[in-house]
Amino acid sequence: MAFFTETPEGVVLNVKAQPRSSRACVDGMAGDAVKVRIRSAPVDGKANKELIETLADAFDIPKSSVQFKSGETSKTKRILLKGVAPSRLASVIH
Repeated sequence: MAFFTETPEGVVLNVKAQPRSSRACVDGMAGDAVKVRIRSAPVDGKANKELIETLADAFDIPKSSVQFKSGETSKTKRILLKGVAPSRLASVIH
């Protein structure tokens, strides 16, 4: 399975969140998902909020353009990045 799916709205990324990290960043691939490190613990939605902020910053899009498709309570999530073309993924994911 590929790490993303192209849709008319943008791309849906498979994301593996790593909470309680020392820094927040997009940190390459982890199998068939993009690994995203976040500082927050997965408590009261704080990690999901930081995950949205980290992806929005990395792809230079508004936070409102980052939406959960599934996996809000799981480490592995599917997240829609509105307005992002597949060709932009390689420049952000190293």
